[in-house]
Amino acid sequence: MHKVTNVLILLKSMIYESTGPLETLRFAKHYSKQGLNVNIILFGPMGVILAKKDKAGAREYDQRINECMNLGVNFMCCKLGSSLVGLKYEQMIPGIEIIEPKAIADTILEFSQKQQLIITL
Repeated sequence: MHKVTNVLILLKSMIYESTGPLETLRFAKHYSKQGLNVNIILFGPMGVILAKKDKAGAREYDQRINECMNLGVNFMCCKLGSSLVGLKYEQMIPGIEIIEPKAIADTILEFSQKQQLIITL
């Protein structure tokens, strides 16, 4: 039987209109505490909003992201999505990596080929 050691969570939904961002952070924390390597990719014009620091009306997200990072969760943000909404690197929560759309496609393929867990919210 194949063992899952890595989790990839893809978030594309808007922070203010969905439970996806909160579920993403809950799942990340849960899997990380189980010893799994967790990666979160924020993409699309709406998903990248989670990367913005000091979001109006949603400051608890910054704290939850930092808690996940302290557990070793890796956050990546799509460069194209962030540019579409005008989100600059210096406006992002420190520690979130900017990646090209091609890297997202490659990461999904890599996780699939290795039969690792991929969750889309």
